[in-house]
Amino acid sequence: MPVPEPLRVLLVDDHAMMRAGFRLILEANDDIAVVGEAATGAEGVAATRELRPDVVCMDVQMPDMDGLEATRRIVADPDIAAAVLIVTTFDRDDYLFDALAAGAAGFLLKNAGPEELVRAVRVAAAGDALLSPEVTRRVIARFAGGGGRDVASPARPRAAASPPEPARWSPGDPLTERETEVLQLMADAFSNAEIAQRLYIGEATVKTHVSNVLAKLGARDRVQAVVLAYRHGLAG
Repeated sequence: MPVPEPLRVLLVDDHAMMRAGFRLILEANDDIAVVGEAATGAEGVAATRELRPDVVCMDVQMPDMDGLEATRRIVADPDIAAAVLIVTTFDRDDYLFDALAAGAAGFLLKNAGPEELVRAVRVAAAGDALLSPEVTRRVIARFAGGGGRDVASPARPRAAASPPEPARWSPGDPLTERETEVLQLMADAFSNAEIAQRLYIGEATVKTHVSNVLAKLGARDRVQAVVLAYRHGLAG
């Protein structure tokens, strides 16, 4: 049986030591290969187009072009299939919501453990969104009008960011028992592969259930689906 190609990862961060640390963590795994590095958002966009990685690990605050704008450009380019994983030092809601609005596949803080970074890369490469329970709670709080902890820095003043528009769901189109189980596991930040293991079903079956859940909820993506799950008491 042929050995699958390793996941191709591009590191975009203006600190060389941070890139070196990420490379060391990721390349300790046989299924991951770091194919390039970039020090600015603009370099990251160019390197993504040239190297065709599966996942881009993107910092936020960088010279020339920040990671949020770089993410928007990567996601908007129809010739690029890379998933963007935001990895930042800054625990700020404006970054979180801007990243989600830009189309990032995940949001991870740099104080996360090495195993969390590896898992996040694998989840993003599989086409799943990565939202930790903490991040999900912050999204829910904003949708519910609870506000956030947006902090504008003197170096980067900005208005408070808004989360993606919540979807609307009519309870007249109920989820099946299995679809509800899948949605609850999505809300707990499990990937399709992890859901398949927990429910003892195939990953292709999970993908079908996820598609059905999104369609029934009228949700654009997993983020909106999880928001609706909390709002309607289907998770939490």
